[in-house]
Amino acid sequence: MSNQKKRNFQIEAFKHRVVVDPKYADKTWKILEHAIREIYNHNASGLSFEELYRNAYNMVLHKFGEKLYSGLVTTMTSHLKDISKSIDAAQGDSFLEELNRRWSDHNKALQMIRDILMYMDRTYIPSTHKTPVHELGLNLWRDNIIHSAKIQTRLLNTLLELIRRERTGEVIDRGLMRNVIKMLMDLGCSVYQVDFEEPFLGVSAEFYRGESQKFIECCDCGEYLKKAEKRLFEEIERVAHYLDAKSEVRITNVVEREMIANHMYRLVHMENSGMVNMLLDDKYEDLGRMYNLFRRVSNGCLIIRDVMTSHLRETGKQLVTDPETLKDPVEFVQRLLDEKDKYDSIVSSAFSNDKTFQNALNSSFEYFINLNVRSPEFISLFVDDKLRKGLKGVSEEDVEVILDKVMMLFRYLQEKDVFEKYYKQHLAKRLLSGKTICDDAERSLIVKLKTECGYQFTSKLEGMFTDMKTSQDTMQGFYAAHPELGDGPTLVVQVLTTGSWPTQPSVTCNLPAEMSVLCNKFRSYYLGTHTGRRLSWQTNMGTADIKATFGKGQKHELNVSTYQMCVLMLFNNADRLSYKEIEQATEIPASDLKRCLQSMACVKGKNVLRKEPMSKDIGEDDVFLVNDKFTSKFYKVKIGTVVAQKESEPEKQETRQRVEEDRKPQIEAAIVRIMKSRRVLDHNNIIAEVTKQLQSRFLANPTEIKKRIESLIERDFLERDGGDRKLYRYLA
Repeated sequence: MSNQKKRNFQIEAFKHRVVVDPKYADKTWKILEHAIREIYNHNASGLSFEELYRNAYNMVLHKFGEKLYSGLVTTMTSHLKDISKSIDAAQGDSFLEELNRRWSDHNKALQMIRDILMYMDRTYIPSTHKTPVHELGLNLWRDNIIHSAKIQTRLLNTLLELIRRERTGEVIDRGLMRNVIKMLMDLGCSVYQVDFEEPFLGVSAEFYRGESQKFIECCDCGEYLKKAEKRLFEEIERVAHYLDAKSEVRITNVVEREMIANHMYRLVHMENSGMVNMLLDDKYEDLGRMYNLFRRVSNGCLIIRDVMTSHLRETGKQLVTDPETLKDPVEFVQRLLDEKDKYDSIVSSAFSNDKTFQNALNSSFEYFINLNVRSPEFISLFVDDKLRKGLKGVSEEDVEVILDKVMMLFRYLQEKDVFEKYYKQHLAKRLLSGKTICDDAERSLIVKLKTECGYQFTSKLEGMFTDMKTSQDTMQGFYAAHPELGDGPTLVVQVLTTGSWPTQPSVTCNLPAEMSVLCNKFRSYYLGTHTGRRLSWQTNMGTADIKATFGKGQKHELNVSTYQMCVLMLFNNADRLSYKEIEQATEIPASDLKRCLQSMACVKGKNVLRKEPMSKDIGEDDVFLVNDKFTSKFYKVKIGTVVAQKESEPEKQETRQRVEEDRKPQIEAAIVRIMKSRRVLDHNNIIAEVTKQLQSRFLANPTEIKKRIESLIERDFLERDGGDRKLYRYLA
């Protein structure tokens, strides 16, 4: 193929100049100007929009865009000045109506004008960076109508007056308001904000400042909050009906500042109706309203939380130190639980389960429960009461609820090991006396304690249940080995592992001869079947059922303690016995003997003995006789021992001493664990880490930690640094 020669094409201009009529632009603009005036005068139906569009198109095409644009501005400005006079002439309520009607007409006219000048809008305006037709129309409306000297102030005052009237309860035309406000928004954010919103917010602040002052002088706290809430909702509703949505935050901020933030302290502390009164009178609705309003302002929640906390701590402190409350441990704990239920309910229903309020509630309870050193003992006594008799006939679900509440109080205790000490003592008494009403409830509580504190905390408690089961098997074996014992007195022995049960002083007591024989036989049987074990009798923890015949041949079966049995059996061989004789014959410790005699001689309905002289207390010179006149409608009579439910002062000291002794190895173990991993540590850090490690069981005393460090240094577990006495080193 041969290469064809490339050709260059060239486009040439017309040979003849296109001549435009010199008067073309003026003629065409006259047609368009007339059309614009007709549109404004509502005579657009006779116009040919196609022809008008073509005329505008040709003007732009023939480079008369500037003439067209400037002519449009002049014509619209002239027309809008006339409209401005018409609006200004309107009187009273018709002012806004006239403004709204004229605005609506202007918008319709603007739409038609934009359609005619569409070509200019698309080509000439972007290339010359002029304002598009629609935007131009809005700007001219703004400058000639809204910002005209006569209309601007009048419009603002009219709008603010209508809002004031609506606030005072009058009904206004919300539709008209919505249209006028929408006009301001359409004219641009700055127009709405500067010409309306800013003055509106200022007037509103002044209005609510005056109103809040008036309300706070004449209303109580609850009423004031209702009014504030009502005003807040009204403003939110007003925004929804006819203001810009963005104004909601701004106007609510004004109401919150003037009606709530500026009066917070006065409201919460208002005499006879403030927050403390609401808490005392269970005014959940008012508290909820206060919370919902206060949380809208800075530090609002903090203020009501602080008031709740200080009030709760104060009332809690009174509760745990009130001598009357301390007389009854069960009532003491029940009141704590009632208080917790009440505040749980307040936090849940009034404070929306706010986590910060829950934390404040928990820290307050922890604070005042630990003000009373006997709280661990009292909580254990409460459990003891419930598991002995308080849960009879209660469903499993309700039992769980009560146990969960107990666990909740237990978590607040700083000295959990003290609770464990008492709980173990009380559990032992329940198990040995057969007084526990529900094994499942007992085990359930132990599982909860195990979950909370770990296996170590409950291993001994579980061992107690194991011993009870093993003892049943042991007794079956004993009676199988001694069939000849079937007719005489029956002996039931609980064999307890020393480490698992609370350590009891081994008290000697002279048992009746009949029982001594049986006890010796059991000892021989048990030690014969188990090698390397020792048995010591805990007579102070036993019970007995004995048959008694009184004066008129009246027979009863008496359920008594082992000590009471020893005393009563003496009267088989004597009619009268003095206190000294009884003490000598039984060798029961004096304090136990007095309680034992008191329960048999001084308690109405249980007085199987008579005392001379008659008095409530037992004296060392008293003489005792069998009460021949004793009667009871029951065949079986239970004679309980007069027990001090709470520990006496010496017992309390002894328990505290045992707890302190038990803590020593735990503190030492924690120190060694920490030093083993850190190798070198200063004194303050050891104190901090030991306290942190042991806080789940008790609050370690820094003085005791220091003593334990000294003890470990003496035993060569640690040494002091040669250069710095406060630095300790671990010795492997």
